[in-house]
Amino acid sequence: MTSLPIDPPARLLMGPGPINADPRVLRAMSAQLVGQYDPAMTGYMNETMALYREVWSTRNEATLLVDGTSRAGIEAAIVSLVKPEERVLVPRFGRFGHLLAEIAERAGAEVHAIDAEWGQVVTPSAVEEAVARVRPALVAIVQGDTSTTMNQPLDELGAICAKHGALLYVDATASLGGNDFEADAWGIDAATAGLQKCLSGPSGSAPITLSDRAVAVIRSRSRIEAGIRDAGDESSADFVRSNYFDLGMILDYWGPRRLNHHTEATSMLYAARECARIILEEGRQAVIDRHRLAGGAMLAGVQALGLEVFGDVGHKMHNVVAVEIPAGLDGEAVRGQLLRDFGIEIGTSFGPLAGRVWRIGTMGYNARKDAVLTTLAALEQVLRRAGVAVPTGGGVDAALDAYGA
Repeated sequence: MTSLPIDPPARLLMGPGPINADPRVLRAMSAQLVGQYDPAMTGYMNETMALYREVWSTRNEATLLVDGTSRAGIEAAIVSLVKPEERVLVPRFGRFGHLLAEIAERAGAEVHAIDAEWGQVVTPSAVEEAVARVRPALVAIVQGDTSTTMNQPLDELGAICAKHGALLYVDATASLGGNDFEADAWGIDAATAGLQKCLSGPSGSAPITLSDRAVAVIRSRSRIEAGIRDAGDESSADFVRSNYFDLGMILDYWGPRRLNHHTEATSMLYAARECARIILEEGRQAVIDRHRLAGGAMLAGVQALGLEVFGDVGHKMHNVVAVEIPAGLDGEAVRGQLLRDFGIEIGTSFGPLAGRVWRIGTMGYNARKDAVLTTLAALEQVLRRAGVAVPTGGGVDAALDAYGA
C-alpha cells in the first residue's frame, strides 16, 4: 500500500475556528528539535512565558503552556484547582459553559449552574447572587462562546469572586487576542486559551496564566510522582487526580526546578512563541482593533445582504458572527457550495442553534480586509444561485464602507 505526501486543498477558513495559521507560525514549527533541557530550549520556554504575560496583560509568574488542545488547558485548570466535592459555579450562556460544567463534574466537584438564554450574556448581579448563595470554591466561565458568538463581560466578576472567597477561572479559547482581556485588572485567577482562533496558530497548545492565589491552591495539592520525588517533597492527601494535567508538576517543569514531567511538545512551543511574537510586534491593542474592524465589516456585510443576525449584537464577539439561515434554505447545502466552488469554509452551530445559524469568523490571520470581502462576495453568489434575493454587491459595499474605503 502506498500513500502520497500530505497535500491539503486550498481553503480559506472563515468559520469559528480553526483558522488558517499565519505562515510565520508554520515556518517556526518546521525548525529543528533540540533536547528538552538544552539551554536553547529552556531559553525558549522562558521567552514564551514572558511573551504570554504581555498577551494576557498580567504579571503572573505562572504563565506558561499546557501541551494539548485548548480543552487540555481547560481540564488542567479545573482538575488542579478543584478538590473532589468542592462547589463550582458555572454561569452558562452557550455550549462551552456546559463543557466547563461537565469537566468540573468529572473532577468530582459539586457543580451548580446559572443559565442565560442563548444569544444573551450573564449579568454581574446574577453571578453575585449565585456566588453568595452557592459559596463556591471556583467560578468557571467562558469569555467568548463561539456557539452563540456572545462575549461575556468580565470586568466586575473578579471583584465579586474575591469578595466571597472564590477563585475566578475564565476559558478564553476563542476570545484571547481578538477581544479585550485584562487578566490582572479584572482580577482573574486562572485563564486558558488555544492558538487556533485569534492567535493565528494551529490547535495543539494551550496558553495558561495563574494568579498567586491560584498557585497557592495548586501547591497545597502537591504530589510529585515517586520516580522523581526528592526526600523533602511533601505529598498532599488532596493531590490533583490527574498526572498529566497536574499543574503543580507542570509548574515545576517550567520553573527553575525543571522537574521532569513530560517531554515538551517542542514544535508546538515554537508555534505558540511565534503566535505571541506576531501579536506583540503588531501591538496587542492594534490586533484587537483589527479584529473589531474586520468583525464589524463582516457584520455590516451580512446585514446588507438582508440576512438576520442571531443574538444580542451589543455583546457579540469581535471575531465571529452568527447569521440566521433564511427560511426554507438548506444551510448545509450552502456551506457545501461555498467550500466546493470557492474553497471557503464557514461554520454551523450546536444544540438549539444546529441548522438555524451559520457562524462566520474573522479571526487571527484571517481578520483581513481581503478575506472579509472575498467571503461576502462568494456568499452572495451562492445565495443568489440558491434562489435567495440579495442585493448585487450589497455585502461587499457595506463592508467597504465599514472599512472606510
